[in-house]
Amino acid sequence: MKHHISNKIFHVEILTPKQNSEKLDADLEAFCDKYNKVIEAGYVACITDNPMGNLSFQATEVIPECDLPVNPEQLVIHLNTFHTREHLDTILTTAADMGAKYLLTLSGDGSERLAKLTPESLGMNCNTITSIELLQYIHKAYPNTFSCGVAFNPYEPAEHELERLERKLEAGAEYIITQPVIGNDPLVASLKKYNVPVIVDAWMSKKLHLLSECVGYEIPEDTPYDPIDNLGKLQEYYPDYGLYLALLGFKSQYPLLKEIWK
Repeated sequence: MKHHISNKIFHVEILTPKQNSEKLDADLEAFCDKYNKVIEAGYVACITDNPMGNLSFQATEVIPECDLPVNPEQLVIHLNTFHTREHLDTILTTAADMGAKYLLTLSGDGSERLAKLTPESLGMNCNTITSIELLQYIHKAYPNTFSCGVAFNPYEPAEHELERLERKLEAGAEYIITQPVIGNDPLVASLKKYNVPVIVDAWMSKKLHLLSECVGYEIPEDTPYDPIDNLGKLQEYYPDYGLYLALLGFKSQYPLLKEIWK
């Protein structure tokens, strides 16, 4: 993960098709096109896990089904706690068989349609399963198989979020990917002290109001925002961090990347 930063390699988020898609073939084709573009450019493809609680196909389903190439250094698979134990093991076993190396472990966004891991199913004595327990389970059940990262939310109360981060690191997290960051955030800058790779999430949609739930307050829909300008500022403010591109526009923004971070 460190060489992704030193070599200025973008992490590019790609969403898999929703399971209830009415145009699944077209969605799969679009996914494959984006994935291949990211891989061919030398970037890292970051594949989401049921984002916003929307039931979607897993990376471990779509990548083998579409016979897409897997370079361990160019793939990060998101994995959250909204699965059954059996489904979780299927995902992890398939990921290992594919040659995947990097996982981003998350508590995740739930919905009524998604099952939730229970302490009993993982053989743990705790109240609920969070990304911390998920980390512990992965390292125990699949030792020396994956390099796991975790999320950091700078919009949560700092003391609470830093305490959780330290517990995640104690559980074996090897890198950090933040929630979307706009401009200079001293709390994000302070993560350097943990001596693990930090990847800053750059929000690439012009619709800044979609971050309202993430930041914890209402952002007006007409709030002006230039994602390319913010991306440039993130490079300036966090020169020792990597960059994760969320909701990247592949038609308008993707062609600009090769000139932005070099």
